[in-house]
Amino acid sequence: MQPLINELALYDIANVNGVAADLSHCNTPVKIKGFTGQESLAGALEGAELVIIPAGIPRKPGMTRDDLFKTNASIVKALVEGVAKTCPGAILNIISNPVNSTVPIAAEVLKAAGVYDPKKVLGVTTLDVVRANCFVAETKGLDVKDVDVPVIGGHAGTTILPLLSQTKPKVNWSDAELPALIERIQNAGTEVVEAKAGAGSATLSMAYAAARMAESVLRGLAGEDGVYECAYVESDVTELPFFASKVRLGPSGAEEILGVGKITDAEQKALDEAIPILRGNIDAGINFAKGN
Repeated sequence: MQPLINELALYDIANVNGVAADLSHCNTPVKIKGFTGQESLAGALEGAELVIIPAGIPRKPGMTRDDLFKTNASIVKALVEGVAKTCPGAILNIISNPVNSTVPIAAEVLKAAGVYDPKKVLGVTTLDVVRANCFVAETKGLDVKDVDVPVIGGHAGTTILPLLSQTKPKVNWSDAELPALIERIQNAGTEVVEAKAGAGSATLSMAYAAARMAESVLRGLAGEDGVYECAYVESDVTELPFFASKVRLGPSGAEEILGVGKITDAEQKALDEAIPILRGNIDAGINFAKGN
């Protein structure tokens, strides 16, 4: 349904042709192609300007995003190797969990191939923003379309840091409201996993968030001014090599990385506590890429 897309190439190791046939019956101008199996990866990536990687196994009750690491890390590594060979200039939107580690893996793969551009490797943390906006609107009785909550840090548990002090429109919080709301934003994925009772993890809300991020990237590619999203990217906002914060999107990807801005003492404390966790996640990704 996105008018900025000319061709949509779908790739997986199985069961792609049925999805491609199904989508191709939608009366939109987008050309749909399906590619099945590892030998067809290059065909799927040929000419791509934006590559979205949501691949991997989903979480089940009792699992953390880190439990997905080994399987999903291998999948992301193989797909990014294909990108390096076939469409090294494409922008990457990496959704596969744990994002805190899979984005560093992608960066290492592209570095090894000599084609790494930090502006073009984006971890998709949009779902955290979508959830924060939704929950704040519910809590305060606001129109959700008017709400914007920046979410920084990473994309797992306590590394997800909603800056509720920077909520737009400006709202006031009681001491009782803040901890419960922050905890819900951080654990919203688990809320869905448990509600599905073993039948999967967040897919529809994640698809919505992924589509929002993809649209923003495409708008940036098209040269539109003032396109901003939060994303997990190579960054010097903190001492960490990767960090999620608001970025300005343009023709070359994340063209400007915004700082954290003014935050409360409680938010600073949460950030300080998240940094060593994020560092461990990042190191795990780098070590995996270099060791495999």
